[in-house]
Amino acid sequence: MRSLGIVSGRGSQLLLSSLSRCLLQEYIDISINFRGGTVMLKCRSRDLNHRKRSDQVSEHRSVSAWNHKVAFLLRFPRGLISLNTSVSYVVEPLPVATDTPSPPPHAVYRAESLRLRNGSCPHHHGNEEHEDSLDRFIHGMMTEHTARVSSLPPKKVLGLKPPFEKHGLDLDRTRRKLLEAANLVDKYYRALNIRVALIGLEVWSNRDQIAVSDNPYSMLAAFLAWRRKQLRALPNDNAQLITGISFQGTTIGLAPLKAMCSDYQSGGVNADHAKSAVGVAATMAHEMGHNFGMSHDGPGCCQARPEDGGCIMAAATGDPFPRVFNGCNQRELSRYLSSGGGKCLFNLPNTRAMYGGQRCGNGYLEDGEECDCGDEEECTSPCCNANNCTLKAGAECAHGVCCDDCKLKSPGVQCRAPSGSCDLPEYCDGKAESCPANFYLVDGVGCGGGRGYCYTGMCLSLEQQCRSLWGADGHPAPDLCFERVNKAGDSFGNCGKDLLGKYRGCKERDAKCGKIQCASSAMKPIETNAVSIDTTVVQGNEVILCRGTHVYQPGQEGAGQGDTLDPGLVMTGTKCGADSLCFEGQCRNASFLRAGECSAKCHGHGLCNNYHNCHCDSGWAPPLCDRVGPGGSVDSGPVISRGETPCHPLVPSSPNQLKVIPNQL
Repeated sequence: MRSLGIVSGRGSQLLLSSLSRCLLQEYIDISINFRGGTVMLKCRSRDLNHRKRSDQVSEHRSVSAWNHKVAFLLRFPRGLISLNTSVSYVVEPLPVATDTPSPPPHAVYRAESLRLRNGSCPHHHGNEEHEDSLDRFIHGMMTEHTARVSSLPPKKVLGLKPPFEKHGLDLDRTRRKLLEAANLVDKYYRALNIRVALIGLEVWSNRDQIAVSDNPYSMLAAFLAWRRKQLRALPNDNAQLITGISFQGTTIGLAPLKAMCSDYQSGGVNADHAKSAVGVAATMAHEMGHNFGMSHDGPGCCQARPEDGGCIMAAATGDPFPRVFNGCNQRELSRYLSSGGGKCLFNLPNTRAMYGGQRCGNGYLEDGEECDCGDEEECTSPCCNANNCTLKAGAECAHGVCCDDCKLKSPGVQCRAPSGSCDLPEYCDGKAESCPANFYLVDGVGCGGGRGYCYTGMCLSLEQQCRSLWGADGHPAPDLCFERVNKAGDSFGNCGKDLLGKYRGCKERDAKCGKIQCASSAMKPIETNAVSIDTTVVQGNEVILCRGTHVYQPGQEGAGQGDTLDPGLVMTGTKCGADSLCFEGQCRNASFLRAGECSAKCHGHGLCNNYHNCHCDSGWAPPLCDRVGPGGSVDSGPVISRGETPCHPLVPSSPNQLKVIPNQL
């Protein structure tokens, strides 16, 4: 390497010297492992068919014990090497003329050197010489919870216009920064057993597809509406917008809470406030964390030192950038998933749509592979050959809940039980090693004995939300509490914010879609960073205590909930009256979701699932539940009797092929 930043310490210099040799030879993956006092730096490249590979191994002693792997993206490798939670190095190519031979000189420096100016909640500073802000992108990604399934769901990325020439930007540089950020977000989420894989990347280089402003609320509303319209063209679980515009105030991102997988709300907007992709990745990981149900860290949650970046879900970010989640985040994520949230995270990914190319050893089952258990250093499967992604002799399968001791489970074995009244069971089909996609009842179906509606696989009711906020004895306050408190239009009583970011007072019809009002004997709400807002209402001779919830940012008293939509509001999809549910702060007739219209085709013997196919009651056969059969749907359900012709699922049960999609770039 012609130019390399020198890091103090002889061991680090030796390590970086070997790293430079890897980069000069344009190796694709670099894995670094500590074994008995020796750091093993392994550079690996693969030919186009991803079967043969060449290895170069270097050994260095007297380097701190650590074990990590770095994937460098594209033609000019770059990435983040984490020795532990407190020591990290950034590797990136230096700016060079476009005709400079490949590879360019690289710089290696401590991540702590990524210093930001002017406070801990940074904006884009507009310095054209030093900040290659990406005048706007949308980044969507796909996630999967690997603790319960061996696959990933999809997410998408896009980029907006305003003139790239102003900052000397081009499409290749824009793509590279987005891909680097996506790679880092995936790295951060692996600690939570979640993989984040990019399935789409768009740069709006000609004109913006949404109305753009410095108001994060209007930007988020416009972006989520745009995403909803694009879902059929490129299905995704979550989408993130990255913009070069500085938002008003100290906001650098905004996202709905507990919205992962929602057709209407799964996404966020992020300001590109730093030169390095590490800063963009930290903000995206934070906003996605809100989608996953994570609140801002409360006192005692983060054990990482501030000088090392602190934690990803801190209320404010600064220098250096955070890179770790903590135990509080893990518990909140677990509660969200166990309550029925994030249903799409348990689906197999369509690897054909994944962005970036096929590779044996990436943990994804792709075209031509019989299995993929990760890199040789990571693979623990007794059924799979990690060096060429083939099954071992006698093995029928290697991964998945429908694979047991390298053999496929019998057809009809339940592989995923319903998590609640709005979820549906899935069964092994005897052919695929993985469980079918996770199906649940279509949004708008009644549940909870008529007290709620199904929405994104959860049975949402005021009763359920009060219990989650206040504990077991929490229950909704009388209607008068909602009407009196929420008409105020202030931070303690409202129906959300308008597109200008101002609180909206609730109309009487919408009062149950504003700040939730509960009754409880508890001292305070159990949610992180939450305090009770108690209001006394008098009706005749009766005095009623109305208990609201206010979520604050630690260290920023009065700042409100910051970069997430208020968790003290009634959740979207919650029943607010007869045949009505909350949507965007309004109590709307549930018919707009068309659940009844869809289920009408099931002849009274079933209900629609989230793919708008009938899930038939036991004794009736799909697809329309109009003849005798075993129940279930064309997507999942009990195995048919011998001799019957099987219904083919509409969603592939084993997405084992991959190709790069053009994404209109």
